[in-house]
Amino acid sequence: MSPAFVPVNTPLLDGKETEYLAECIRTGWISSEGPFIKRFEEAMASAAGRRHGVAVTNGSVALDIAVHALGLEPGDEVIIPTFTIISCAAAVVRAGLIPVAVDCDPTTWNMTIEGVEAAITPRTRAIMLVHIYGLPVDLDPILELARKRGFKVIEDAAEMHGQTYRGAPCGSFGDVSTFSFYPNKHVTTGEGGMILTDDDALADRLASLRNLCFQPQQRFIHEELGWNARMTNLQAALGVAQVERLPQTVETKRRIGRLYDSHLENVDRVRRPVPRTNYADNIYWVYGVVLNDDVPFDAKEAMRRLAEKGIGTRPFFWCMHEQPVLRRMGFMLNEQHPIAERIARRGFYLPSGLALTDDEIARSAQALREILA
Repeated sequence: MSPAFVPVNTPLLDGKETEYLAECIRTGWISSEGPFIKRFEEAMASAAGRRHGVAVTNGSVALDIAVHALGLEPGDEVIIPTFTIISCAAAVVRAGLIPVAVDCDPTTWNMTIEGVEAAITPRTRAIMLVHIYGLPVDLDPILELARKRGFKVIEDAAEMHGQTYRGAPCGSFGDVSTFSFYPNKHVTTGEGGMILTDDDALADRLASLRNLCFQPQQRFIHEELGWNARMTNLQAALGVAQVERLPQTVETKRRIGRLYDSHLENVDRVRRPVPRTNYADNIYWVYGVVLNDDVPFDAKEAMRRLAEKGIGTRPFFWCMHEQPVLRRMGFMLNEQHPIAERIARRGFYLPSGLALTDDEIARSAQALREILA
């Protein structure tokens, strides 16, 4: 019998998830009014070194609300990485703003201060920092530039639960930060997201926007359009149990990264993740590889060959400046960002879920070695 297929992600729910979900059902608190919501918001805010957390339905809407809440004017420009998920550009566009894409560093896959500086125009008003795949953006120079120029900063830490930058938690930087709790994240609620800030007034505004902007005294009279983006108590119960195990989760992910490195250390036809920089150790949210130019096929073909061997994979993000929907809207036309373009075409990630076994890691690495032989 052939070995079972190795999925690209399987979440690990071996803490108090069952106990907390049972409490929700037993007490009847299954909506967004239950007590686990506040517990989860406070736990994530504490983990990220923030004063306030506002739980929402997913990481994409967290970005939508966060960008909207900053009060930028239509036509203002927001610098974003081109190598990221569409949610980042979509939040900017939906707010009536203009996304300005920048290329990424070839080793960390993150945006750089050089790229940001080159993208500034008289219309620049904000920078969206997006930490990619396991290592954070080198924040200090970009935050210093933003402070000097008066730019707002949105920190998308969707993939960075438990990661730090120079010892400070990712998610603790900028005017607002956001997290995602999709099943492949270090903290999952199935679907879910959170917006964090240290600003009391902004936190109140974020909470109002995620709750249809109901008025405290006259609930169904609205001065502004908001979102129905409330997280349920059931989801938050999962989240509380997950945050309780976050330190162990981080160590598990780093162990997965080390095992992959040991199995692939003599494979010279792919670029493996950078283990560390001078500001952070890789958290290995996923274990991504980039095919060298001497490999005669691209990531899509590599993934097909791995699937034939029973190994699940997922492609890297496709560049924002190459997204058909954004081009049709007139954004980022005739742009070239060669580093991100190459990574998007030649990069993918191997099975990286928390429930991955040592044998599955070895099988996945061996399959990669075989298709590159």
